[in-house]
Amino acid sequence: MASEFDRVPKSGWAVLPLQILASIGVIAGLVWSISLATEYRGLPEEVSRLWPAMHIILWVLGILTVITFWCGFFMLQPNTAAVLLLFGEYKGTVRKAGFHYANPFYQKIKVSLRVRNFNSEKLKVNDARGNPVDIAAIVVWRVQDTARAVFDVDDYSNYVHIQSESAVRHLASRYPYDTLEEHELSLRGSLDEISHALTEELQERLAKAGVVVEEARLSHLAYAAEIAGAMLRRQQAEAIVAARRRIVDGAVGMVQMALEHLDKEKIVELDTERRAAMISNLLVVLCGEQAAQPVVNAGSLYS
Repeated sequence: MASEFDRVPKSGWAVLPLQILASIGVIAGLVWSISLATEYRGLPEEVSRLWPAMHIILWVLGILTVITFWCGFFMLQPNTAAVLLLFGEYKGTVRKAGFHYANPFYQKIKVSLRVRNFNSEKLKVNDARGNPVDIAAIVVWRVQDTARAVFDVDDYSNYVHIQSESAVRHLASRYPYDTLEEHELSLRGSLDEISHALTEELQERLAKAGVVVEEARLSHLAYAAEIAGAMLRRQQAEAIVAARRRIVDGAVGMVQMALEHLDKEKIVELDTERRAAMISNLLVVLCGEQAAQPVVNAGSLYS
């Protein structure tokens, strides 16, 4: 794998005056060479044609050389890097913003270091229980190692998109859409844990491309359309069962507390049969879905 190292170029402002003087010099030399043609007219024909032509050729070559050196100037904006190549060999990365000058034969591949984000397409994936769900994620990332981004993958931006979708699919298959258990992770109920797991998996996948994942979160999560109605009824049933279980647990605790309080304060003494009847009546009142309709007994305790 490639590894980035810094390259410190020359200041473009320091080289610019020299380049301007060189350009003026070669242009003036070319004009002077053309003017020599009139001075050689009295000489033999071979000399009058050969020497001016040689001068002109030399100055033209000088102009081409100066033009080549002009190609060494380049500018970098903030949060932009330039990867330098010389005939296919990596020569370093320039990260400093400004006006620079380097070898004119360097190939300069500019790479943005800015933070980027994208929202993946909605994917249909089976969760840990085999239920089809529609899921999408937002991924925030940036390039950290320019050498890996340029040389180790073909197109690092496309690589990030494809690997992100693959990571989202894998994550959805590891967790259920929803759960009623307190300590079980789910896609809907454990957003922070799911986001952390997605970020770690993406970072592992994208490290070879020199990319750092700043954040990854689910942006869309829903049951697939073909089972949405059935899963809604299932969720309602599970919620009802969980609620009834909690009501029963609370009712049993309240009945136990009431009996203990009666025994402690010695308000009334109940035999086993009356105690069972009281427990039954209290559970009916506490667990019933409708308000209780009390019946007042105006007779004796046992009538």
